Amino acid sequence: MIGIFDSGVGGLTVFKEISTNLPHEDIIYLGDTKQFPYGNKSKETIVELTQKNIEFLINKNVDLVVIACGTATSQALEEVKNKYQIPIIGIIEPTILELQNQTLQSIGVIATTGTIRSNAWEKEIKKKLPQVQVINKACPLLAQMAEEGWTNNQIAKYTIAEYLNIFHHTNIQKLILGCTHYPLFTELIQKELGEQVEIINTGKNVAKYLKNMLKKQEKHQPQYEFYLTDLESEFLRVANNLLQQEIEIKLVT
Repeated sequence: MIGIFDSGVGGLTVFKEISTNLPHEDIIYLGDTKQFPYGNKSKETIVELTQKNIEFLINKNVDLVVIACGTATSQALEEVKNKYQIPIIGIIEPTILELQNQTLQSIGVIATTGTIRSNAWEKEIKKKLPQVQVINKACPLLAQMAEEGWTNNQIAKYTIAEYLNIFHHTNIQKLILGCTHYPLFTELIQKELGEQVEIINTGKNVAKYLKNMLKKQEKHQPQYEFYLTDLESEFLRVANNLLQQEIEIKLVT
């Protein structure tokens, strides 16, 4: 059984990729909507929240945990991965493993303020691809807009145009969506940057990583459970639209 957590609805972009690529795995999803957003919180708070989320999932008897949150991956993964007996996977390592054998000169990274401030993506990219130029851009409003379902309206278009303007003056070959909320804006981002820039959805890389890790799968009808720490109103609408199915939410008590 796989446990996945995020600060909100963004981690469902990772859930979607994992459930598609590992169709026989049971999954428990936790959205810490009560504490959303994570992107503007201190490292100490992020570590504390990450530990709490992991322990909730461990108590549900998961076999591994996916931190489907860019902020928690960048600021808490190293703090927690040796603390628990089960594997804990973030979104950075699987993505860089996919990039490391490619010939690249310049990569863009967009993420929350906390993730960009940590410089985690650039540090890890440079370990595998020391010659690559990394251009970082914090996009703090996008996660909040995704939670509201504002992913394809005029506000979203103007906001993305403003944030991504920096990349029009560069020659990036790929753009990493360093927050799992951001794949909800893929269409607008691709239009803004043009087809010459490949958009990297980290959920796809996490799913591929897990598929290689969990090579033996018993074929059975998977069971999915979705938990939230606060039943805010828009999560269900955004989730049903993203997953194209009705899901049932349970409240963490």
